[in-house]
Amino acid sequence: MSPSAHRASLAPLGLEVARAEALAAYLDLVERWSPRVNLTGARTPEERVAVLVAPILPALPALVGAFDLIDLGSGNGSPGLVLAVLSPGLRVRLLEPRGRRWAFLREAARVVGAVGVEVLRERHDQHRGPAATRLSLRALRLPLAELAPLLQPGGRLLSWGPAWEPRPGWSLLTQTPGFQVLERRFT
Repeated sequence: MSPSAHRASLAPLGLEVARAEALAAYLDLVERWSPRVNLTGARTPEERVAVLVAPILPALPALVGAFDLIDLGSGNGSPGLVLAVLSPGLRVRLLEPRGRRWAFLREAARVVGAVGVEVLRERHDQHRGPAATRLSLRALRLPLAELAPLLQPGGRLLSWGPAWEPRPGWSLLTQTPGFQVLERRFT
């Protein structure tokens, strides 16, 4: 598949041309690596956009005022790398402990020209900081107490997947089907 097929599939999202070009290159790389690394079950350009890019767009307002983000279990690059492409100037740390996915993320960050992206081969409980203003995770469920050290007080957790139950020390800011933003309260 050529990147032009991905560009065409991204067109309905109305993205800035440079961002769409970078995302098309990322999606093309996902397509090439996925048979070897099992990055996604999405098989067509339209499916890849629908699974890896479109669900991430509602998070963009939550990045206002953010200067850094940690993405846990970055795997196929969504949401962390996609957010890095869509939010120039955002410093992003992608945490991925699995070797082949870590290698994919390093190559994907290089291909899209994401200079503010650092790809670390580690789990959340191995990360030594510093804490970020934003934390993202997708289809990964960890206790909020384990996430707190990765996020500054007043920082926001961007979560794709099942809704979180209210917990002390956290406030729900936004909730739509499949996406939530929680704020870590100052303590």
